[in-house]
Amino acid sequence: MKAVIHVNSRTYTIHIDQPLDISIPLRASKDNVNAWYLPPPKIYPSVIKDRAVSVSQGAAVNFNTIEFNPHAHGTHTECVGHITKEVHTINDCLTQFLFVAELITVVPESFNGDFIISEKQLRYAIGNKKREAIVIRTLPNTKDKLSQQYSHTNPPYLTEAAAVYLREKGVKHLLVDTPSVDKENDNGELLAHKAFWNIGGQTRMDATITELIYVPNSVKDGKYILNILIAPFENDASPSKPILYKLYDKELPKQK
Repeated sequence: MKAVIHVNSRTYTIHIDQPLDISIPLRASKDNVNAWYLPPPKIYPSVIKDRAVSVSQGAAVNFNTIEFNPHAHGTHTECVGHITKEVHTINDCLTQFLFVAELITVVPESFNGDFIISEKQLRYAIGNKKREAIVIRTLPNTKDKLSQQYSHTNPPYLTEAAAVYLREKGVKHLLVDTPSVDKENDNGELLAHKAFWNIGGQTRMDATITELIYVPNSVKDGKYILNILIAPFENDASPSKPILYKLYDKELPKQK
């Protein structure tokens, strides 16, 4: 099924029945992806009047309580409220949900014992393209990312210069397949977060960062329509479900 959409004065055709889900599901399991030193998420039947509300235990419905942290337990989208004293919520900051995006693949560079995504790499991968969103897939890229335990592993991260480059290029939405755009332990400096949101300047209230995505190898680098789906949490971050749609500048020929 095709749909014609208009984004920034341009017209595109997408197949709405061919979504490319780049989120990681949240499961009540020790094998759920995890970061930031927290225990696994929990999903369990609520107990009312000493009875578990579960169909398997005789109730009419399933009525689960879920305990998780959006930053630690899966794909999530965050706003500037993640690093400010003032309360800003993702539900207020993210008010548009469809964007023209570029998916790029990079091999993090070794630097002083870390692995980094550098400005040079992004300049090479993006070139002169103008995109509202950049989706970064890192190599190696295996399904292990769906259950990776990231705590104490010092995963790859963006340099401050890389984040400045994206901001100055007009990128509003940054998506990465790592737990953070910053180093796991940087003594609270958060240089990439601050640079991307322009803390200390004209703060970019409508910019977002999405972390812990997973882009299968079958999804090719290139231009897509990105749909960022969130829960309407009044919180700095929400679990999210970013979806890519391959796009076409012209109508596709009818299928026989």
